[in-house]
Amino acid sequence: MEEIKDRFKVKAEELGAEIKEILKTHGKKKIGEVTLSQIYQGMRGITGLVTETSLLDANEGIRFRGYSIPELQKDLPKAKGGSEPLPEGLFYLMLVGDMPTEADVNMLTANWQRRSHVPNYVFDTIEALPVSAHPMTQFVVGIMALQTGSQFAKKYAEGMNKKDYWSATFDDTMDLIARLPRIAAYIYRRKYKNGDHIQPNGLLDWAGNFAHMMGYNDESFKELMRLYMTIHADHEGGNVSAHTTHLVGSALSDPFLSLAAGMNGLAGPLHGLANQEVIKWIFEMRKELDVELPTKKQVETYVKKTLGEGKVVPGYGHAVLRKTDPRFSAQMEFGKKHMPNDPLVKTVWRIYETVPDILSSLGKVKNPWPNVDAHSGALLVHYGMVEYEFYTVLFGVSRALGVLASLCWDRALGFALERPKSVTTELVKSWLDGKEEIWEG
Repeated sequence: MEEIKDRFKVKAEELGAEIKEILKTHGKKKIGEVTLSQIYQGMRGITGLVTETSLLDANEGIRFRGYSIPELQKDLPKAKGGSEPLPEGLFYLMLVGDMPTEADVNMLTANWQRRSHVPNYVFDTIEALPVSAHPMTQFVVGIMALQTGSQFAKKYAEGMNKKDYWSATFDDTMDLIARLPRIAAYIYRRKYKNGDHIQPNGLLDWAGNFAHMMGYNDESFKELMRLYMTIHADHEGGNVSAHTTHLVGSALSDPFLSLAAGMNGLAGPLHGLANQEVIKWIFEMRKELDVELPTKKQVETYVKKTLGEGKVVPGYGHAVLRKTDPRFSAQMEFGKKHMPNDPLVKTVWRIYETVPDILSSLGKVKNPWPNVDAHSGALLVHYGMVEYEFYTVLFGVSRALGVLASLCWDRALGFALERPKSVTTELVKSWLDGKEEIWEG
């Protein structure tokens, strides 16, 4: 593993020197303009972060280090006999910036296996919660319990040189990612399988072992987990979970504290809970219509009813994308390959045939197309994972790959404490009246 760590160090030093020169030459240049609506409406579209790991293109979807989802499916190393990319390979790509070889991925898998032991006190901490606690609550508590082993926190307390921040962050990141599947699977078995836990299999890859520990040994489900963990891993830096991890990390909180904060953001209904809301909505539609596979006309009627009640159709629309999310397309291809006749999966496709036209006709939606959440739940249900409250935990395990790789870069490049300027509405009104300069200070 030191070999990958050394490669990261070289890359970070090169980029750090390049950024220093850019800021020296162009640091006073302005990028765009900020409007009042952006300030009041979630800072939407304001360029104010640097995230090296991925970039969201409005037309092409997410690109990881310049690679699209189809390119990742083609070029990333696969498990033996498998056809879906290994998440280890994507993590390597985000961290180092180069497409990994099979040997690189095998080295990373082996390292995570060695680091994957979870202390018993972490399980004891989770057990102190009621079983009825939401899986995301249990997941965050598990991460926080792991924090007692943070190398960054220990070395910082001992007086670590700031040039070594990245190294301790790297070690914490590796430990944390290695242990997340064990914690998540423990929560799943605790809450839904009467606490009948399954020990890890050290011969399996990271995502394959996660599937095994949850109790799913169908090879195609392991393939689904590899795909799922890959396509949910990152979505540039402005989304809530990524931005929160970066923000908290900018205070030099260790990766455990930073990720826990990001996961609390992911648990929100407008972020990671969206995948849960999609499958819940579909179940409710099928129940109300009393059919397993609604017709296109029935779907259309139910969608219009949903919209008429002032609600949204979960899984449709995206703040940035202006076409079908390539992550949705990747999952649709998986469904056509592994479960083409599944009624629930076919319902998702029927919704896809119906909703965009309805939303477009309203003239109020910039992007009427499905995002990643519109499909993932149906694939999981096919294999028997009907516990949709747990879906956000799956998302969280995956998202850790991107936000923690990015956190390593934050520390390697010495990014500063994040501290944007805020104003009051009184100051805004004073500025609009020409009485005061709003942006000074």
